[in-house]
Formats: sequence, structure tokens, C-alpha cells
Amino acid sequence: MRDCRFDVDRVPELLERVERQDDPEAWEELGWRLVLEHDLVSPASFAALPHLVHLAPRSAQARGLAGKVLERAAGRHGCDGLLANCADAIKEFREVLDEHLRSRPADYLVSFRALLAAEEEYHWANTLEGFTDDIIGVDCPHCGLPVTIVIGGFGCYSEARDGGEEIRRDLRPAVAEELTGTGRWMHQITVRDGQEVLANGIAYLFGKAECPCCASVFSVADEYTSANRPVMR
Repeated sequence: MRDCRFDVDRVPELLERVERQDDPEAWEELGWRLVLEHDLVSPASFAALPHLVHLAPRSAQARGLAGKVLERAAGRHGCDGLLANCADAIKEFREVLDEHLRSRPADYLVSFRALLAAEEEYHWANTLEGFTDDIIGVDCPHCGLPVTIVIGGFGCYSEARDGGEEIRRDLRPAVAEELTGTGRWMHQITVRDGQEVLANGIAYLFGKAECPCCASVFSVADEYTSANRPVMR
């Protein structure tokens, strides 16, 4: 199966090399053969996924690369049949990642994003940046104005322009007990694993924002999800 460089022989050779020994050069080449710039993946990307999952318990590179492939699984890659054949590997990957996250590893964010992708929460897997200064864009559902949502060390607020003036309003974080669905699941995992910054950011992400111009209040996560969650074919 062709990789992102249209070769058919290199990925099997590289997988054999990284399985024999932790070869940094092989991992680097494998990365750009399985995931190309502009979020492109190839048939070889999904064919390699079970091999990466097999290596994932002991390899940060394997976990990261498998996660990158899955983060792009909702795109127009033309490999739906190959992806369906990976169902058992993806289930195993979820279990590997959950156990790994409980150890509070150095690659926590990378593995958490991979878990989101494995759970088909693709829009969140591609959005979270660790809440040091995350920025997402939504439209106010009432007046249609583009609103910037900022969550990070410089503050948690909504921002919009009214003419030439920038107006900010503080976000309203969700109360943990009131979270439901995906937000509750994400928050519970990060709390369980002692990831205070992530848990706090998720509370704001699944909280409420006030439109700086029309003053209406809306759910940040709902508006972002409705605009960005991919439609699964």
C-alpha cells in the first residue's frame, strides 16, 4: 500500500527497524511517510496502525504517531475500509492509552489527544493545545458575530470587535457536577490523573460565554462542536 510519498516498500522496512530497536531516524522518516503536511494520510497509514498499537505500550513515538493518524481519520482519505479493519486495534489502543495516562506521563497531552481521537472525538483531538493560551473561534448563535474564545494563563474570556473597539467578557466555567457527556468524561479523566491545568481548561471549554456585543450567553462547546465536528460517512 502506498504511503504519503507514494512508495510501497519503505513503511514495512521502517516498522521492522523500529520494532528491532528504537531508531530515531526510522521514526522520523516513518512520521512523514504516514502523516503528511496539510493533515494528509494514506492507505499505508491505516495499514501500519495495528503495528504502531503493538508498540504503543513501550514507545512514546508509537503512541504519538498512532494518535496523529487517528486524529486525521475523519478526513477525506478514501480509506474507510482500511480504517474499519482497524477497529480491534483502535479498541486496544484506547485501553493502552487509558492505562498510560493513569501513570501521569510526560507525554500526557499527546496521549490524551490520541485517546480523544480513538474515541472519535476528532474535533477536540485536533483542538486542545494544553490551555496555556488556547484560542478557538465560534459564532454567536444569536447575533452571528465572530467571537474569539481564549482559555489560558493570560485569562479566560470571550472577545469580539465592536467597530474598532475590542470588547472582552469573562467566561463562566462549568461546575463539575453539572458536566455531561463528552465534557464530563474529559474532565473526569484529567481530574483522575491530577492534570489540574487541563481539568480547569475543560471546565471553561464546556462552560458558558457571553457575546461581547449582544450580551447573549451560550455554550462554548456546543457552538464549536456544531461548526467543527466532522460528519462521519
